[in-house]
Amino acid sequence: MLKELNQVMDYIEERLTDDLSLEKVSEFAGVSDYHFRKIFFYLSGITLNEYLKNRRLSEANRDLLQGATVTEVAFHYGYQSVDGFTRAFKRWSGFLPSDVIRKGLSKSFPKISFVITVKGGNSMEFRIEEKPAFNLVGVSKRVPIQFEGVNQEIVKLAESITDEQRKEMRSLQNIEPYEIINASCNADANFKKEEGDLTHMIGILTTENDVSPLLEKVPVEACTWAIFPNEGPFPSTLQETMAKTYSEWLPSSDYELIQAPTFSFTKMDEHQKDYAYSEVWIPVRRK
Repeated sequence: MLKELNQVMDYIEERLTDDLSLEKVSEFAGVSDYHFRKIFFYLSGITLNEYLKNRRLSEANRDLLQGATVTEVAFHYGYQSVDGFTRAFKRWSGFLPSDVIRKGLSKSFPKISFVITVKGGNSMEFRIEEKPAFNLVGVSKRVPIQFEGVNQEIVKLAESITDEQRKEMRSLQNIEPYEIINASCNADANFKKEEGDLTHMIGILTTENDVSPLLEKVPVEACTWAIFPNEGPFPSTLQETMAKTYSEWLPSSDYELIQAPTFSFTKMDEHQKDYAYSEVWIPVRRK
């Protein structure tokens, strides 16, 4: 997988001045846009949007040092106006593009290359399961994409679920895991937006197709699942497991992601505050 990721970095590098969409990048990578964004974020520590912006501005800095004008550089790297480029460059570097020309000031952001680093010899517990087709059924809404911290829009979604909806979900639940799950799908494809959204669903798994109009349904085809159990302080342990799944397990495993929703569930411990058992389920296939 690392070889493929570095090929994607080359692909992006050759198109820094193009109108590049995440859809094109993820198609080249052979992974869904949302999965690729998560892999990239957990491996690099920054979003793909930030990376592209930083690389373009770094190259713009280099071009200015080599004699290009501010106007030439601004339009070459896709900005609609010189003022827009100047503001973005100042936020990124701390100085104006004209300072590069007059004073020789410089800031750089190099191209990323991915390598495997073994840390501490800790193993990740996981299991592989084959699962027949099923439906994710529950309530959903578009929420901002957020890989760290508490997503307040998801909190509001959870608070909006009515007793009647909960009763309907319990009556349909007939396939493991028999838990209330959180699933993500249909992420925005264009990473040139500062903020993207995805559909977040809180619900259950069922093989039933006849679903109450109070609930929404997302069909999921039969596939293989990699499942990562974890236990500890919540939500930090769950978030750490998700990060390690994408940054450590996937690049070194014999599996690759497929285009299907990911989901997780959490069971809070009744006797320990902010302590929970969770599982992360990701759809995969053997390479």
